[in-house]
Amino acid sequence: MDNNKKSDFDKVLGAWDILVIAFGAMIGWGWVVSTGSWIENGGVIGAALGFVIGGIMIFFVGLTYAELTAAMPQCGGEHVFSHRAMGPVGSYICTWAIVLGYVSVACFEACALPTIITYIYPDFLKGYLYTVAGFDVYASWLAVAVVVAFFITYINIRGVKTAAILQTILTVIIGMVGILLIVASGFNGEFANIESQVFSTENGILGSIFKVALVTPFFFIGFDVIPQSAEEINVDLKKIGKILMLSIVMAVVFYALIVLAVGFIMSPSEIEGSMAGSGLVTADAMAEAFSSSTMAKVLIVGGMCGIVTSWNSFLMGGSRALYSMAESYMIPKFFSKLHPKFKTPINALYLVGALTVLAPFAGRKMLVWIVDAGNFGCCVAYCLVAVSFLILRKKEPDLPRPYKVPAYKFVGTMAVLMSGFMVVCYIVPASGSALVWQEWLIAGGWCLLGALFFAASKLKYKDMFGILINVISDEDAAALMTSDFELNLALDAAIDEAIAMALRSRGVAL
Repeated sequence: MDNNKKSDFDKVLGAWDILVIAFGAMIGWGWVVSTGSWIENGGVIGAALGFVIGGIMIFFVGLTYAELTAAMPQCGGEHVFSHRAMGPVGSYICTWAIVLGYVSVACFEACALPTIITYIYPDFLKGYLYTVAGFDVYASWLAVAVVVAFFITYINIRGVKTAAILQTILTVIIGMVGILLIVASGFNGEFANIESQVFSTENGILGSIFKVALVTPFFFIGFDVIPQSAEEINVDLKKIGKILMLSIVMAVVFYALIVLAVGFIMSPSEIEGSMAGSGLVTADAMAEAFSSSTMAKVLIVGGMCGIVTSWNSFLMGGSRALYSMAESYMIPKFFSKLHPKFKTPINALYLVGALTVLAPFAGRKMLVWIVDAGNFGCCVAYCLVAVSFLILRKKEPDLPRPYKVPAYKFVGTMAVLMSGFMVVCYIVPASGSALVWQEWLIAGGWCLLGALFFAASKLKYKDMFGILINVISDEDAAALMTSDFELNLALDAAIDEAIAMALRSRGVAL
């Protein structure tokens, strides 16, 4: 079987598109709802430094992604990298893990959006239905979640360019709201507020920094959506790696500046009061900076945009990861079907979209468990990609690498150690980030489902299972067609000559 083919996707994404897709994926709702806890755990400077250190950790992982994406710009990202390095089994584990991460975050965002609306309009909740794990589910809450889930899925079906336009609009809104808060803190903040909460008094300087640093990498998950859509990117390959790294730097700067802005505006007692109240410390800081409760709602709208950008990106990434697995016959081939007009993985989008529609019915608490299990899956995939990076440098030293990382042994080793450290944090109970039993149940169930898919696909597709389809450029495809044409001509000539010789040997005049 010929494992080479031209891409079935349309190359419609420009440099700006992939930048906002990655950045928007990383900037979700956390900067609105979690800033208070970051400052309480680390202090203002401690939390900001924690994000810088966490950013450095993820930066090394990002460098491995940048090189591999430019070298192998195919849909599926992790699937392709790990397959080239470790074969079909390693690829299956890596891709199945990242799919859990994408799907879990997309499902969580479906619940987060209507929850935020209740912060702005408490009377929004109407029509009590039932309670799940202490969370009350209302008809109005479900209606918003389901309608928006259908909308985001529809946008993605319409094409990646349409999704990128939505991402651009929402990311610009997030950026404008964030800049408003940062600038306002410069005019209305006080150094005394920062001085009184430089580091957490409970944890000490190093303890303050690392208590935040341990959780920050999980807020940077999303840059890896770029490799998933690599076949749809119409940008110089070397630039793809640079844009990926730029998106990580932008996310680190954004988070650190938001922490500093909130700490500059609010005193420790004000933050404590906000945490005991709505819990939306960033929104309360915005209200105080402008002396207007309306501005708090403006910031919350920015947070809502962050939810949709993450949701949009992870729906995009999850569907492409499933498509790539189906292309390799690792899951039913049904999921590799593309929409005839929009060239999007329609059945994979239907599946992920359906899960986001159904997720809100499980209540918000269960979705928190699912997203934690999903983060664990992402970290496992990051570690395997970093290992693949090192293997491929040794296994395929001559592989063309438009974006080539210097000091690859150091970068690759750091990426493996740091991503591996994140995985360990989820496993070891004393880390403070370990999964609870409900989350282990979800992760274990996902592993079991993956094992069943693996066995069923291996049985059904036999030797086809795990093949890697190599996407070739238009130039390479043309060259192959030319060589095939020339080979056919040569074969035809040889056959004609053989027939002529046979006829002459029998005395037949030609």
